[in-house]
Amino acid sequence: MPLGTAMTPDEFFAGNALLARLFQAVRAALETIGDTTIRVTKSQIAFRRRRNFAWVWMPGQYLKRPAAPLVLTALPWRDGSPRWKEIVEPVAGRFTHHLELHAVADIDDEVIEWLRKAWEAAA
Repeated sequence: MPLGTAMTPDEFFAGNALLARLFQAVRAALETIGDTTIRVTKSQIAFRRRRNFAWVWMPGQYLKRPAAPLVLTALPWRDGSPRWKEIVEPVAGRFTHHLELHAVADIDDEVIEWLRKAWEAAA
């Protein structure tokens, strides 16, 4: 996955080994699906094809007491799984889902299937 900016994931995670492992697990799952690029900014890392389809970000940057070390945001349509921490509809008919990641094991077959669907929709 080529990088979209000069910032690297290592710089983004500033030496936090758990965050880096969680990110690498998401990245590895996406590599099994197909070609994906990443774009690293100060606030998040976006995964994209023709357009962005998933993001990882650190709630600790925004919340005083984050519940999880890393959050995966994906899926533009409503999904009813109870695993999502939060589902918002910022624009009518367009959804954003937030999944808390605590361990690499959280990125299981169900999450990979969500990523596959989001990847396919971003073509």
